[in-house]
Amino acid sequence: MSSPALDLGPARRTARPSRIRVPRTAGLLRLISPLVLLLLWQAASSTGLLPERLIAAPVKIARTAVDLTRAGTLPDAIAVSLQRVVEGFAIGAVAAIVLALAAGLSRLGENAIDPPMQMLRALPFYGLIPLFILWFGIGETPKVALVALGVAFPLYLNTFAGIRGVDGRLVEAGRTLRLGPTALIRHVILPGALPQTLVGLRQSLGVAWLALIVAEQVNADSGLGWMINDAREFMRTDVIVVGLIVYSALGLLTDALVRLIERRALAWRRAFQPA
Repeated sequence: MSSPALDLGPARRTARPSRIRVPRTAGLLRLISPLVLLLLWQAASSTGLLPERLIAAPVKIARTAVDLTRAGTLPDAIAVSLQRVVEGFAIGAVAAIVLALAAGLSRLGENAIDPPMQMLRALPFYGLIPLFILWFGIGETPKVALVALGVAFPLYLNTFAGIRGVDGRLVEAGRTLRLGPTALIRHVILPGALPQTLVGLRQSLGVAWLALIVAEQVNADSGLGWMINDAREFMRTDVIVVGLIVYSALGLLTDALVRLIERRALAWRRAFQPA
């Protein structure tokens, strides 16, 4: 009985799965429904079906945005709000990372830190505002503190989960290679927890803008929240919508920045290679 012949010729190249190319027109098609909604919105406002006291027309909102920008009101408000977010985020992020490391690297730290963090996480922002005003007055401190508090919990939870989710075999391998505690944390635990930490970073930035909206609605005399609150007194729905659009745009911008950091920091992961 003859055996099947072996193919000793040059190895054939394994056919790679063809990439799914998204047609450029697909991006344009996604713009159709928002444009149709804007046109319907404008038509309803122009015909009086949608009164301005409920919401201004898109054209008027665009003109108001231009006027506020030329007058300097909108750039000044954005600068003040950005400063509050940056300060609050920096404080909250540093506190969250330090607490997550202390809780994630030892049982004693977990038992001491995690219970009060879980209790504080359940508190609503609005419930803390009177207490913060009594503690810090009505200046910038309570606004920055609210942002820091909102930033801290998602980052803490995700970093803590990332540390505890590091593969134990990698830790054992590091110990076998006689890595000290500092080297083990630096070369094994922190890189292993990095994907989850970056997820927490994205969530924290989103919460930062939400916390800022709450903070700037109370006892503020500058910033986007103050601009929106002042417009509410005069029933300027166009100014309110401009402020909300700017909030949304800044949130999307910061999220895109973190996603860019993710791609660069996690380039070693196959899942982050472009399809």
